[in-house]
Amino acid sequence: MQVYQGLPILTAQPDLGEQDGILHHLFGHREVSKTYSVGKWLEEALSAIKVVRGKGKVPILAGGTGLYFEALTRGLAKIPEVDASAVAKADKFLQKHGMAALRDEVARIDPDAAARIQGADRHRLLRALSVYLHTGQSLSSFHGNTQPALAPGSWRAMALKPERQWLYARIEARFEMMIKQGALDEASTMARRNLPPDLPALKALGLKPLMEYMRGGMSLDEAREIAARATRHYAKRQFTWASGRFASWPVIDAMSPRQQNEQAFEIVNSAAIAAPEA
Repeated sequence: MQVYQGLPILTAQPDLGEQDGILHHLFGHREVSKTYSVGKWLEEALSAIKVVRGKGKVPILAGGTGLYFEALTRGLAKIPEVDASAVAKADKFLQKHGMAALRDEVARIDPDAAARIQGADRHRLLRALSVYLHTGQSLSSFHGNTQPALAPGSWRAMALKPERQWLYARIEARFEMMIKQGALDEASTMARRNLPPDLPALKALGLKPLMEYMRGGMSLDEAREIAARATRHYAKRQFTWASGRFASWPVIDAMSPRQQNEQAFEIVNSAAIAAPEA
């Protein structure tokens, strides 16, 4: 979400004070009316890593989307370009049968993908179905032959896993702070643009309930609760991903920034990192 323009507060993009004179890459550079993908991010991230290393600096990647980190460290499947007719057939299936039937169909043709895709994620469910309609193979079948984008041993990872109740309290406070900083202005601007509701950028946590509040469809208290609940659910998914797919990553479980920094330095210094390949 942080790649999109116009949502620096709701997506918690680092402000100039937080950047502290250090160049940050891939923040706020994508127009909200455009789609984005793991593949595009991987291409841009590798380019940014090369630029940073070329200056003799150490690139640091931070975020919450485990799939993007997995693409870097384990590889990204090369999936054939899906033609327009397959996309149209998948969309027609959704329009005729509805979201529940779409999820059931994806579960039938690609159980692994259905298990990975959270809730009513229209975009990813349609993607899974359209790939199957175009290739006759499940989306998951393409994931078997992948190569990591970063050479093994050339990187060091860590997962932030603070105590959950402390984190949930921070989530509540975070949204209040965003309101004070101008999140309503961001939501108002997006609402006036009348963008297609299924755009990926509009999935930014808190954006849709605030847009609904701006239109008079709910109270601000209701929007706060919906946004906080969605953020808690997202945090739970991050915990699950970190405990499963990244179970081997060292964990930072401290709650104060000072203690987190201390743990991070201990992790980095605990093992040598191989020099990156040219």
